[in-house]
Amino acid sequence: MSNIHSTDQSNPYSLILILILFGVTFYFVVFLPQKKRLNEQKKVIDSIVEGDEIITTSGLLGRVVNIKKTGYISIALNEKTEVVIKRDFIASILPKGTINEL
Repeated sequence: MSNIHSTDQSNPYSLILILILFGVTFYFVVFLPQKKRLNEQKKVIDSIVEGDEIITTSGLLGRVVNIKKTGYISIALNEKTEVVIKRDFIASILPKGTINEL
């Protein structure tokens, strides 16, 4: 007679090993690149000085007029319009003269 019950059992540690491998892969694929990108963005924001031409995350182009210690920056969009934005919303610093070329 053939045995109906299977004696083949999987290793209970294989599921734990797969979850650990998935976690490590997720860490290297998602968290490390994001952490690196955030550190680079922080360096860009910290290097801003008055007179720099910037672009915000919403697409506004302007020249930095005033940097406040409260975490806000005043930017001039043109000769008559000035807005205050939070430093975190600066996407990048543009090369000098970019605004005049547009």
